[in-house]
Amino acid sequence: MNRPQLSVVIPVYNEEAGLAALFARLYPALDQLGLPYEIVFVNDGSRDRSAAMLAEQFRVRPDVTRVVLFNGNYGQHMAILAGFEHTRGEWVITLDADLQNPPEEIGKLVEKLAAGHDYVGTIRMNRQDTWFRRNASRVMNRLRERITRIRMTDQGCMLRGYSRHIVDTVNQCREINTFIPALAYTFAQNPVEVDVAHEERFAGESKYSLYSLIRLNFDLVTGFSVVPLQWLSGIGISLSIGSGLLFIVLIARRFLFGSEVQGVFTLFAVTFCLLGVILFGMGLLGEYIGRIYQQVRQRPRYLVQAVLEERDAPAAPATAQAAESDTAGAR
Repeated sequence: MNRPQLSVVIPVYNEEAGLAALFARLYPALDQLGLPYEIVFVNDGSRDRSAAMLAEQFRVRPDVTRVVLFNGNYGQHMAILAGFEHTRGEWVITLDADLQNPPEEIGKLVEKLAAGHDYVGTIRMNRQDTWFRRNASRVMNRLRERITRIRMTDQGCMLRGYSRHIVDTVNQCREINTFIPALAYTFAQNPVEVDVAHEERFAGESKYSLYSLIRLNFDLVTGFSVVPLQWLSGIGISLSIGSGLLFIVLIARRFLFGSEVQGVFTLFAVTFCLLGVILFGMGLLGEYIGRIYQQVRQRPRYLVQAVLEERDAPAAPATAQAAESDTAGAR
């Protein structure tokens, strides 16, 4: 297999209902580009027939198809990292398998990469998500930009393009919890954004629950900035000054007006407020300490069960983070 110019990485998790439609649209869209390409599917521990369908598609188009099979579910971003480590193209594009981002839009990203941009972000036009999800995403985008200084108009869109040097740099990072678009952006020298179409999910349901979305955004904020800790320090200083002033006022009133029992409820309110801030601070510190704990254990971020690719394809770079097994038998 010759070295491709374009690599497309697609994480797959329980997408049995929509994979046939994805295959039917993806390959023609890439064939029309007139570039040598490869598609790297990463099965993230699917419990349905997704793995079998990917294996069948590999047998149909072995010249441009590669399949990485995880032995369990490690999450979307770990799947993308595994895909990055198995790509060989000069340009790498990530795409979700749910067809909300049409494969036909890949050409827009290729044009920007060919123009010399090393990072191509995307902005979903006429989003087909719920009102709550659209507005929650808008709020988190603004909060993330204020905290991390990472400028992404639409952080939730995974249709993105990366140059080879960006992908190689990301592959050198060994973070346990990360957010690929933000991580890649920090290494970009000439980023750009383009508008892309957005469609309703072809089949199935979103794999991100409300808790997962909150967890993802919290990881994004704490993984790329210490500003929350600085804000907590500022709140602590402000409360300390306020508590000192309140103490002075209470002492003065004690001498001027004597004992005032009615002030007990005010003190309770202030105490509960301070306890809430303390507990929040402990939780925030726990998040940062927990990230350190996960990192220092140095466990593999994911385990690859098998890789389906043509026998004459060059081996993917070996890393300490991806422990592969049964690979030779699958090739």
